Amino acid sequence: MRMVDLIEKKRDGKELATEEINFIISGYTDGSIPDYQMSALSMAIYFKGMSEKERADLTMAMVNSGDVIELSGIEGIKVDKHSTGGVGDTTTLVLGPLVAAVGVPVAKMSGRGLGHTGGTIDKLESVEGFHVEIENKEFIDLVNKNKIAVIGQSGNLTPADKKLYALRDVTATVDSIALISSSIMSKKIAAGADAIVLDVKTGAGAFMKTLEDSEALAKAMVSIGNNVGRNTMAVISDMSQPLGYAIGNALEVKEAIDTLKGEGPEDLTELSLTLGSHMVYLAKKADSLEAARKMLQKAMEDGSALQSFKVFLEAQGGDASVVDNPERLPQAKYTFELEAKEDGYVSEIVADEVGTAAMILGAGRATKESVIDLAVGLVLRKKIGEEVKKGESLVTIYSNFEDVEAVKEKLYENITVSSGKVEKPVLIHKEITE
Repeated sequence: MRMVDLIEKKRDGKELATEEINFIISGYTDGSIPDYQMSALSMAIYFKGMSEKERADLTMAMVNSGDVIELSGIEGIKVDKHSTGGVGDTTTLVLGPLVAAVGVPVAKMSGRGLGHTGGTIDKLESVEGFHVEIENKEFIDLVNKNKIAVIGQSGNLTPADKKLYALRDVTATVDSIALISSSIMSKKIAAGADAIVLDVKTGAGAFMKTLEDSEALAKAMVSIGNNVGRNTMAVISDMSQPLGYAIGNALEVKEAIDTLKGEGPEDLTELSLTLGSHMVYLAKKADSLEAARKMLQKAMEDGSALQSFKVFLEAQGGDASVVDNPERLPQAKYTFELEAKEDGYVSEIVADEVGTAAMILGAGRATKESVIDLAVGLVLRKKIGEEVKKGESLVTIYSNFEDVEAVKEKLYENITVSSGKVEKPVLIHKEITE
């Protein structure tokens, strides 16, 4: 086989065979296929696309390029959740203990965040003593005992994807549904899940800005998962404004605690129940999404979801008393209110720019070397569609430095108050099951 022939084949819009895709990925991983040829192929894929079979083959070739996490020691069907990212997306912190409380094993491999706020691990490390550096055997034992554990990304997972992603970033081939979907799904499958629930964001704060693109990505990923033997479902949810109210690590942990008590923001609660219902259904713990949702609502109401969070934190060295005493979480020195300059209705909150304001405070990482300040961030006091009076707070700013003028300026530029009434955005646009 010659790479130049395969580039030509894809350039002409023909389907690559399984063995051809395996040849490409193994050659690119071991360095026998150079970057310039892989760039040419990526551009051919960008313009010509890939069939469902090609996408599934590409995904599995990337899975098999490195380690695959062995989780067969965990009892029951292991369901993983993946979000395509957003601002104030606290769902993992809620979903883990919530679905664990109804007996679904949650074996979560998470990373640290690069961007607006920390990743799931950074957020959890707001709890004093909590750590994810655990051996694989302990990880499996914890999931069997408590139904939940989180471990840091380790090992040599999907090295072909890491290499290809870096190349796509500098060759203008990131925005290819075939390449995005196989990249995301290869990591989820290598992490050992039996079934996968996808939260595909759409809107200004999402990777996919339009509903059409978000739906195309969701369908591609569901198709890959089901084609390679993993039951997969997707929910397309709104990210035209931040999810929930809190943006920042300790602030999001507190919001997750409130949500597990049944006292959280309406949108975060609704999305958590929707995604959680799919997880419980795929784990075969309920025979319908409606029955699954009732189980989760009961776990919130009877306190078992909150208890599940306490057990989880304690098992990984964390101070579980923060659940009852959130003031034990890291606290910022200063708080400032961003006051509305006029009466009206909030008509726009540009999610990614509000996320950038949180990053200026130190809530996220601008580079891999940046140190996160776990205490700082923003709490929205108004969401799109809500009425506001002049002088009322739009946002509370939590900061460890006194001069927050740059943050205020950024927020005023990206939160719009209009005179006329505005509809609340639709939270859940679509659910894709096949």
